Amino acid sequence: MQKSIHSWELAPREAIALQSRLRTRVVTSDRLGAVRHVAGTDVGFENGGRVTRAAVAILTFPALELADWAVIRQPTRFPYVPGLLSFREIPALLVALSRLTVRPDLVICDGQGLAHPRRCGLASHLGLVAGWPTIGVAKSRLVGTCREPPQRRGAWTPLRDGGEIIGAVLRSRAHVKPIFVSIGHRVSLETAVAYTMACVTRYRLPETTRWAHRLASGPEIDRSTARRQNAG
Repeated sequence: MQKSIHSWELAPREAIALQSRLRTRVVTSDRLGAVRHVAGTDVGFENGGRVTRAAVAILTFPALELADWAVIRQPTRFPYVPGLLSFREIPALLVALSRLTVRPDLVICDGQGLAHPRRCGLASHLGLVAGWPTIGVAKSRLVGTCREPPQRRGAWTPLRDGGEIIGAVLRSRAHVKPIFVSIGHRVSLETAVAYTMACVTRYRLPETTRWAHRLASGPEIDRSTARRQNAG
């Protein structure tokens, strides 16, 4: 994982200006190799938001079995500002990523990528600073307009903003609310949708997100528990 490409000690107005500069570096075509391990990321907050709890789960691909994980806690250093969540969450995620023993080939983030007002949401920002291919998978829409996708599993429609396609509104399960997939970095939109669906089992969200959320917001798990859950 490469060194950070910018300082994290920024005021919100400086962070907004940085996003506008970073967007020009995002690669929107496929630049990834064989995917044998896929990561999920999620961040929760404790102690009234004063402590950041960042989690990364590594799953084998395509079997989707838990192979490695890391959870870290550190003081929260950036305020909650809509559109600037990457500055609040990524510093802790980078520490969690550095503690993994299995390197992911692809990272699926719980958040936006290009589907962001300045085209540099958490997934794109993390991809740039970590140097890995990333995808944004969000539960709700931050920006843009769309048509509802057909009710069948795997159907999607474009998410547009100002005439630009910024993501996909994806029906991950039939007759269930769609999720919002967008390019993070080094992955095309079509490939992002395909990998997202490959990580979806019988739930609305991909297994990468479900595991990371469990680690970031749920009770601690140990290695023996993870082995039993993989087996069952």
